[in-house]
Amino acid sequence: MAYATDLPRAVIYDPAYRKINYPNGDVPAHYGVCSDVIIRSYRGIGIDLQKLLHEDIKANFALYPSKRIWGLSRPDTNIDHRRVPNLEVFFSRKGKVKPISKEASDYLPGDIVSWRLDNGRPHIGLVIDKKSSDNQRYLVMHNIGFGQIAEDVLFSWKITGHYSY
Repeated sequence: MAYATDLPRAVIYDPAYRKINYPNGDVPAHYGVCSDVIIRSYRGIGIDLQKLLHEDIKANFALYPSKRIWGLSRPDTNIDHRRVPNLEVFFSRKGKVKPISKEASDYLPGDIVSWRLDNGRPHIGLVIDKKSSDNQRYLVMHNIGFGQIAEDVLFSWKITGHYSY
């Protein structure tokens, strides 16, 4: 189970395309987006989602939204793993899809949750082992523009995915 509690908060939200190493590539540590919380959390326990997602998207390109959403004709090791819709497909294929519900008790530390924000943009975060101030829900580590922070945001937007990996 991956945990993001030791990730640095001082991260500038920057979705810019950057050329990175492969495998185990990453944008500079002081930059990141919501998907980087997931990527870095798993990398911290020895799982390279960049490599794993690339191998799956390379073998199953038509199953991923890369052409439909971004007009790509082939996988790209620099960005594919940093895109929430690709992570949703990957976790649906290679992880365990868990029920989407309005019950806080269904969401456990280590679970990955994806949403569509009010503006329709995809977002993703990691449920961690700290509780909300009312002790009713676990917090979610995410980055929505204010660095990597743990917040009580589980039911703040429309949940579109719930996974364990």
